[in-house]
Formats: sequence, structure tokens, C-alpha cells
Amino acid sequence: MKDLIRRQLAQSVATMSAVLADDTIHDAVLEAGKITASAMKANKKLMVCGNGGSAADAQHLVAEFVSRLTVDRPALRAIALTTDTSILTAIGNDYSYDNVFERQVEALGLEGDVLLAISTSGNSKNCIKALKLAKKMNIHTIAYTGNKGGAMAELADINVIIPSSVTMNIQESHLALEHIFCMVVESFYFGEDFYKKPQHLAE
Repeated sequence: MKDLIRRQLAQSVATMSAVLADDTIHDAVLEAGKITASAMKANKKLMVCGNGGSAADAQHLVAEFVSRLTVDRPALRAIALTTDTSILTAIGNDYSYDNVFERQVEALGLEGDVLLAISTSGNSKNCIKALKLAKKMNIHTIAYTGNKGGAMAELADINVIIPSSVTMNIQESHLALEHIFCMVVESFYFGEDFYKKPQHLAE
């Protein structure tokens, strides 16, 4: 059993090492953070969606913006499209599960907002439909994916693609980069020195 643990940890480390070495990913996270901070400064918002573990990531990331990550500061405007069970089940029942995020983008999205769609495969139909509508509404689009980006890579303005096809390793890297994305947004929003101050808090 210890071999299983070591093997899986080694696989996680290998994926994260590949992410660490990939400047394309770093550039994409920086650009995503810059665009999101600019949108928030203009009183726009970040919307985040995903399925399963990626839905949990959406909620986790939004919590960091609305509450805090590691430094006390004013709340930042963000919403997870994965949390309202009445909306999700109504749309799933009345239309299709493929429409659960698209319909919320239609209702809540405004020109200049940002939509971040998370999918390890890059092929989640409901994320694809949400991205397509967001582009029509002049909403900035970001995709966090794996699997070479899947179909979502053709739709998003900015792509953060994890170089792996293993779902759990993609999710592990997504979570790290989602935290870093939040830090980048905070730095662009509050100033580059924001994370140089000794204010980090344990959660």
C-alpha cells in the first residue's frame, strides 16, 4: 500500500513539475488575472462553473474572492454557477443539464464580466454552451482544462491547459493555479506590493 501512496504522489509531483516548467501556463494565468482585476475595478464580476470536482473548485475559488485567500482585504465580486440547487434542477428538468450554466450566464452575465469554466476534459457540454453564449455577450472567457484543452480551447479567450490526461492530477494542478489566479487578481487589483506585506493569515 505504501507503494501505491508513493506512486500517486510521484505522479502528482510530476504533473506539477510540468506545470512549473511551462511558461505558457504562467502567462495565461497572469493574463487571466489582469483581465479579471480590470473587470472587477469596473464593477463587473467573475462567474465560475464546472462539474463534479470542478464544481467544488468553482465554489472554493469564489469563496476565496468573496471572503479572503491569505490576506485581509475588501470582498471581490464573484459568483459560482454551481451552488443553487433550485436553479440547477429547474434548468436540468425544464431544458437540459447541458444548459445549466448557459442559462445562468444569460440571466446574470453582463458585458465586461468574466466567465471561468473548469473542465478536466475540456469537453463538458454545459461549459461549452456557457462559453459560446458568453462570447456573444462580450463577456471575457477563461478555460481551465487538461487533455490538450479539448473543445473548450477553441472557445476561450485564455486557456490554462494542464499537460495531463489524468483527472485527479489535472484537478490538483487546477486548484494550485486557481489559488495563484486569485493572488494575481489581488495583486493587479490592490497593487503589486500586496503580497509583499507580512499579512498572510492561516485559514
